[in-house]
Amino acid sequence: MAPANQVLIVTGASRGIGAATALLAASRGFRVCVNYLRQQPAAERVAASIRKNNGTAVAIQADVSNEEEVIRLFESAAQQLGPITALVNNAGTVELQSRLENIDAARLHRIFAINVFGSFLCAREAVRRMSTKHGSQGGAIVNLSSGAARFGSPNEYIDYAATKGAIDTFTLGLAKEVAEEKIRVNAVRPGFIHTDIHAQGGEPNRIDRVKVQVPLLRGGYPEEVATAILWLLSDEASYVTGAILDVTGGR
Repeated sequence: MAPANQVLIVTGASRGIGAATALLAASRGFRVCVNYLRQQPAAERVAASIRKNNGTAVAIQADVSNEEEVIRLFESAAQQLGPITALVNNAGTVELQSRLENIDAARLHRIFAINVFGSFLCAREAVRRMSTKHGSQGGAIVNLSSGAARFGSPNEYIDYAATKGAIDTFTLGLAKEVAEEKIRVNAVRPGFIHTDIHAQGGEPNRIDRVKVQVPLLRGGYPEEVATAILWLLSDEASYVTGAILDVTGGR
């Protein structure tokens, strides 16, 4: 269980890994902000499920790539739930599978804005609210990377892979920057996970094709990633910061 009055923001929490993380966190005592971009009904269902099980949750719309909306997200979550003590930077996107020669600058701007700038902005607001330097008690941040950062996703998503490489480096740097301010910063690097992001990339059944590359010979599930995230947020990981935890089935 989370200590009393722990408040968590999960970005992109209307579905997939984000939703699984929000639900698991609430079951462990966190008060949860379910952030979403467009999927309001799905986000409200996640929050309603938490409340049905005697948890506390609110769904708040915000585009993490928009600085003003990120500030509003954190202010609103704090007003409704209490001081922010934890953040999971989960919001991310891919575009249709493509080789580099067919990728234009507009696509790069879109994917880096969400996957990289969004994580920077949300982490900035979290640090402002958690740091002992600013009079708070500390906290924990978990960034969502991807196995793509190690493998590059050639012929499919090298732009997405590059954004996740940036997240790995960001995690290492920020962890060192705020360690003395009682903020731990870690990342989880999922592999092939059963979520609808594959449909977004144009291949809904992608895991059926690629699972042979995984030593465990299967795709993972959002709940398996959420378990790793919650461990990094917990006091059980109190001496862990700057770590990148692979949840990739051994790949």
